[in-house]
Amino acid sequence: MSTTTMRTGAGTRPARRTSTLKRSQTIAPWVMLAPFLAVFALTFLIPIVYAVGQSLTTVRRQGLFGEDGVETVFAGFGNYVLAFTNDSFLASIGRMLLFGIVQVPVMIIMATVLALMLESASAKWPQFFRAAYFVPYGVPGVIATILWGFLYIPGLSPIIDIGRLVGLELDFLGPTTVLWSIANIVTWTYTGYNMLIIIAQLKSIPGDIYEAARIDGAGAWRIARSIQLPLIRPALVLASVFSIIGTLQLFAEPQVLAASSPSIDSEYTPNLSAYTAAFAYNDYGVAAAQAVIIALAAFILSFAFLGLVNRKPQEERMALRQRKAALRAFRAGTTTTSTTTGTTTRQGSDS
Repeated sequence: MSTTTMRTGAGTRPARRTSTLKRSQTIAPWVMLAPFLAVFALTFLIPIVYAVGQSLTTVRRQGLFGEDGVETVFAGFGNYVLAFTNDSFLASIGRMLLFGIVQVPVMIIMATVLALMLESASAKWPQFFRAAYFVPYGVPGVIATILWGFLYIPGLSPIIDIGRLVGLELDFLGPTTVLWSIANIVTWTYTGYNMLIIIAQLKSIPGDIYEAARIDGAGAWRIARSIQLPLIRPALVLASVFSIIGTLQLFAEPQVLAASSPSIDSEYTPNLSAYTAAFAYNDYGVAAAQAVIIALAAFILSFAFLGLVNRKPQEERMALRQRKAALRAFRAGTTTTSTTTGTTTRQGSDS
């Protein structure tokens, strides 16, 4: 009797060890992820939830200056209605769409050309030029705008003075040119950053592909057009998505240039509009609604761009539809055959 009990106890110990090991293997990854998840929730999820909640409330003040009391009440979608009926806010979104349509392709093309030139076999001092092109990204946006402001402001700009000598009246801060002056600052700042993204993708291309292409007689232009450009497509898509998102977040450059250009008002960009609503008018509900709209617009534009660039060619889509139709027809035929066979078998058994 005692021997049987000892054997039973000895048999349960490995089972307990296995259960404990499985439990520890399940818990350990979550323990390792806990710091990241905590920081992610504090810096990303909670602010989003708070902003959405803030956009659904409004502050009601009693008295002329709120001296009789202030209360926060539920406003529903009233703040969103106020945001969409604000002509200046809608104009700022349209202005940034125009900005992105022109500036983003120009910047991506420049970054691609620089990356291809620096990664070509004949490039000299590529490390030096990579660092030189990346340096503007390390300059804060406010400082970069001040530096370029000296080249834009009449009386300080040597470019304007040289233009006058040849009979050109240049106005970089006028109503029709200030947007493109801002685009120039953004392009100067972020071209090197996007160039490094593309260079990282270029370095992942195996050298055997280049050797095979050179053996076949391909030159530098043919290699760039037929090998490098198709293979760096993921990097181009990534850089374009980052640029689209950054376009709607434009803030520092127009805010600094507003002191020198009367063409820039307090709602020139969507972020400036939300900033003005919050800190100039103390209307935090409308500012939160505008921030949510900006985030949704960035998400929709990025998602639409990804859907456009990842769309398969028409021939491939037609072939995929034909394969699906053939598969459905095959399944329907298989089902009909199996049903007929089953009916025949039942009839034979009944007879």
